[in-house]
Amino acid sequence: MTLSNGRAYLAIPGPSVMPDRVLQAMHRAAPNIYSGGLVDMVPGIVDDLKAVARTRHHAAIYIGNGHAAWEAAVANVFSRGDRALTLSTGRFAHGWTAIARRMGVSVDILEFGKRGPVDPERVVEALAADPAHEIKAVFCVQVDTSTSVRSDIAAIRAAMDQVGHPALLMVDCIACLASDRFEMDDWGVDVMVAACQKGLMTPPGLAFVFFNDRADAARESADCVTDYWDWRPRTRPAYFSQFFDGTAPTHHLYGLRTALDMINEEGLESVWARHAALAEAVWSACEAWGQAGPLELNIAARGERSHAVTTLRIGAPRGTRLREWVEAHAGLTLGIGLGMEDPDDPGNDGYFRIGHMGHVNAHMVLGALGVIEAGLRATGTPYGAGALSAAADVIADRVGS
Repeated sequence: MTLSNGRAYLAIPGPSVMPDRVLQAMHRAAPNIYSGGLVDMVPGIVDDLKAVARTRHHAAIYIGNGHAAWEAAVANVFSRGDRALTLSTGRFAHGWTAIARRMGVSVDILEFGKRGPVDPERVVEALAADPAHEIKAVFCVQVDTSTSVRSDIAAIRAAMDQVGHPALLMVDCIACLASDRFEMDDWGVDVMVAACQKGLMTPPGLAFVFFNDRADAARESADCVTDYWDWRPRTRPAYFSQFFDGTAPTHHLYGLRTALDMINEEGLESVWARHAALAEAVWSACEAWGQAGPLELNIAARGERSHAVTTLRIGAPRGTRLREWVEAHAGLTLGIGLGMEDPDDPGNDGYFRIGHMGHVNAHMVLGALGVIEAGLRATGTPYGAGALSAAADVIADRVGS
């Protein structure tokens, strides 16, 4: 027997749950791409994207995923032989670094492990060791999707300013835009990259690069830039197709327009507050389970955890066994362990991740937590009591009467 029939719940950290409104907006015939409603709609999309990023500067849209955004950002800033510094808290900082290196950029990696955020003091030390200011930019991932750690971007900018280093601050918000608070201009970020399939609730296929005038000045001498990745035509289009360097991603734009409408209707501050409350409910349940069993949150300090994704350690092969049980028997898909490999667990079988980003609410999270507890029991995994009550208490306390 299975209890998985019915509407499945994709609780992975991206792609996230797609709202029916978004899917319905995309379910239409192909539009005119030369004039009319689609053409008129795009400038408003750009303005609303900048509002979500909290910037008054520039936004470029690309047809692609987060990796495309990484490459576009590198192409517009660097020349071959330039130096950069990566602040690594997991798998995805290494991914951005690998792309930059393949494009001819020399990148040093400052490792902070997989269980905590960037330490600004170490950033001060690393940049102070570059008195000639050869480092052109600092790469940082606000939330690493594999580890679920959240770094303090404002503190990293303060560290750079403390040492008086002129490097650009380039931040990956692919996992957390419109889930965790991000303030591009107020935090002194020069370039930010994101994608549509997580907090922006749109099927994968659009990538975004936000940049200020200081970053655009670097574009003047960047010899990695090519016609397709050049961000300038996309932000200063003389005709519609320059927004995308060719045919527009028509149906993704309709979906994104609706997703941005939903964010605007709720209010960005309320979106952030909803994610914070739901994340706290997840953490409270996991902390209770861990009181009498092997389950452990990867990030110990609550203030260092993302509101978009939570990574759990449970020991191999329990992580894979739990994921397989909840999907097969209860219709819940959890995120695989990713980028956490060690000699004793090369397949990441001792980890799983809960995505709680985008189109998610209290009953979805509480339902997922109930299924996880059933899975722990069914797979013979020891766990502490009171997890579901702890999560429900968070929801009740946050909302009130």
